[in-house]
Amino acid sequence: MAFICLDIRCLFIFLICTEFSYTFSSNTEIKVNPPRDFVIVDPGYLGYLYLQWQPPLALENFKECTIEYELQYRNINSERWKTIITKNLYYKDGFDLNQGIEAKVHTLLSRQCTNGSEAQSSWSEATYWTSEQGSLETKIQDMDCVYYNWQYLACSWKPGMGAQFDTNYTLFYWYEGLEHALQCVDYIKSNGINIGCRFPSLESADYKDFFVCVNGSSESKPIRSSYFIFQLQNIVKPLPPDYLNLTVKNIFEINLKWSTPKGPIPAICFIYEIVLTGDDTSWMV
Repeated sequence: MAFICLDIRCLFIFLICTEFSYTFSSNTEIKVNPPRDFVIVDPGYLGYLYLQWQPPLALENFKECTIEYELQYRNINSERWKTIITKNLYYKDGFDLNQGIEAKVHTLLSRQCTNGSEAQSSWSEATYWTSEQGSLETKIQDMDCVYYNWQYLACSWKPGMGAQFDTNYTLFYWYEGLEHALQCVDYIKSNGINIGCRFPSLESADYKDFFVCVNGSSESKPIRSSYFIFQLQNIVKPLPPDYLNLTVKNIFEINLKWSTPKGPIPAICFIYEIVLTGDDTSWMV
């Protein structure tokens, strides 16, 4: 059936109805489901974890839309959340496994799919804890790692206060590029107990997170593991200059000249500190 209206009032009513219909549709709340199966996966890299999830259900209505995810995560004792916006279904990062980890992720819809308004789902949440065997007193103490002259790495520690005489410790390490975590092959020992590790040549390990775990074994009690994260270039201890030449020109002027330390460290990286005295009691830096 056809309807033709020549009355100007019909056109006016038609325009009102069209405007009402557009306003209603633009104000309609658009809902999207949260990501599914959100988990934190430990692949055995001593703190480098995978956070992964599956797409939300019922995405048929948003086939032409860009789906993004907002991920937030932190160690449980930290006050600050890290936030990542990604289109992927996973994210990887390093964590301190001495503490628990908590994370949450939700779905975001691009504005062109939501009439310019922001649409996001509720959060999906996940937590992760390592198995905490042994008391805190059995953990190693005073872990100290030095990358000598940017060439070889050595770490040392003291046995835990609550460790028994039969306790011994084992060190594992990993950085991106290794297929799996490796165990120390050259331990530093004291009275037959491992108190440190000398590492082999560490190819391609600079400027990456270096993950270390020191655990232990004892027949009398379980030993709590300790985890550490650092970057090698931040713990470099350079060699001293090969020579220092001092020339006294007069009572008011002393000239010092020294050589650049040998090794792979670029000369531009060095800053020198000079400490001198004239009477062994007062020092100038």
